[in-house]
Amino acid sequence: MPTGVRLSELLASLSLATDLGLGLPQEHVLRQTLLADRIAELHGLSDMERACVLHVSLMAWVGCVADSHELAHWFGDDLALRADSYSVDKTGLPMLRFMVDHLVDHGGSWGRIGVVGRFLNSGLRQTAGGFVAHCQTTGDIADRLGLDERVRRAIGQAFERWDGKGVPRRLAGDEIELVMRIVQIADDAEVFHRQGGSAAAVAMVRERSRTEFDPALVDLISDHADEVFGVVDVADPWDAVVARCAVVDRLIPDVALTDVLAVFADYADLKSPWWTGHSRAVADLAAEAAGALGLDEQAVTIVRRAGLVHRLGAVGVSTAIWDKAGPLSVAEVERVRNVPYLTARILARQPLLASVGAVAAMVHERLDGSGYPHGLRVDAIPTEARVLAAARRYQAMGAARPHRPAMPLAHRANDLQAEAAAGRLDGAAVDAVLSAAGHRRPRRRVQVAGLTPREIEVLGLLARGRSNRQIAAALGISARTVSTHVEHVYTKAGVSTRGAAAMFAMRHRLVDPGVDG
Repeated sequence: MPTGVRLSELLASLSLATDLGLGLPQEHVLRQTLLADRIAELHGLSDMERACVLHVSLMAWVGCVADSHELAHWFGDDLALRADSYSVDKTGLPMLRFMVDHLVDHGGSWGRIGVVGRFLNSGLRQTAGGFVAHCQTTGDIADRLGLDERVRRAIGQAFERWDGKGVPRRLAGDEIELVMRIVQIADDAEVFHRQGGSAAAVAMVRERSRTEFDPALVDLISDHADEVFGVVDVADPWDAVVARCAVVDRLIPDVALTDVLAVFADYADLKSPWWTGHSRAVADLAAEAAGALGLDEQAVTIVRRAGLVHRLGAVGVSTAIWDKAGPLSVAEVERVRNVPYLTARILARQPLLASVGAVAAMVHERLDGSGYPHGLRVDAIPTEARVLAAARRYQAMGAARPHRPAMPLAHRANDLQAEAAAGRLDGAAVDAVLSAAGHRRPRRRVQVAGLTPREIEVLGLLARGRSNRQIAAALGISARTVSTHVEHVYTKAGVSTRGAAAMFAMRHRLVDPGVDG
């Protein structure tokens, strides 16, 4: 089994998932990071300061999934919205016009007027909150990965602007960390350079000088355009970025890798409230079943890790699809069926992660060749993947989805047994999963952050995207009482948005993944 995952390789892998979440081509963040490093070098930053730039660049946009549910509500395809947003200086009337133009069309002029009115009344506030959710989620992930305090401080400023019109603190000019100012300009410059070359990138940064960007950095890029943009023409951005991180790189102990991959699990499940806690639950059930089946410790570890990352590619599918209550179109089905392939591609560059990703990517394969994405048959599907496939199906049926309620225990058991009888799922794996599931007991929740049992109930529903009114109806209390509970939850958890609250809930296992329906 391959050994030795470095921090830089984890961050680089996560950056490939971030590309998907931004709706941009693979290696955008890696290329952006090379640009940021070159700008930092030309600016005269020290090796340690440049290392900080590298980590900030790799992490800055990880939290883009945090507000996907809210964006999908207003704009439909959250991926297209993020990709298109690079075309506009994100403030004032141009940004307002951009958002209005991207609002979901409910048909007819009167429907359109109503949507615009509701958006202006509450959607703008929600959208601004999404930037905060992004920063809080990125900060949470950075903390769990043990990144330097300077990195964590800088990534909290991802949406501040040179002109002071950013969020959340409206910092201006030199109040924004230099490393973040460098990363901000490198992010947009990479997109424009890829689309139109260095001339287009230079024209864009000049246009946004003193508004979005630091004018000194704009001048530096303009004066050294060939040196700055020449760095992205390397054959392999991955190798170049990992090599540049050497000064602050470290090896992740194997004993800690599973906990790190739990961060990946929470990140993927944050894409839609309907999937909150799903990957952790699949990993737990699959690992228990693998042990019951007699697999050795190494195989059980692979099963658990594959369960944690099996939905990583889901960040590359619009949340409007994950949240859709009706039947999916043919095109939407194809995008969903692409998730295992995307998962494997995200993890493919690091040998140990690639071995885990290979198992994870088989979660929808079936013994009779009817599965996807590759239509593998019996001998091509290892036992670890067979167990994972059965556990994922069982767990998915136990949680509500937009188009159906959670399935009862008997239905789940009958379904898995029917799949085994039809030759699609492995019979021994099904038996092991059902045995493991039947002996699972609700785990007693320990107190976290001083949250009361009622506040934990509210947090669980909030993490799943329920409104205050829906929470009130579910718990039989008033909406005003729910509002008070939500305020207390936010205060105790140290967050201020639904997305960040969901990340907190998954991190501390305070959300019911629907294991017992």
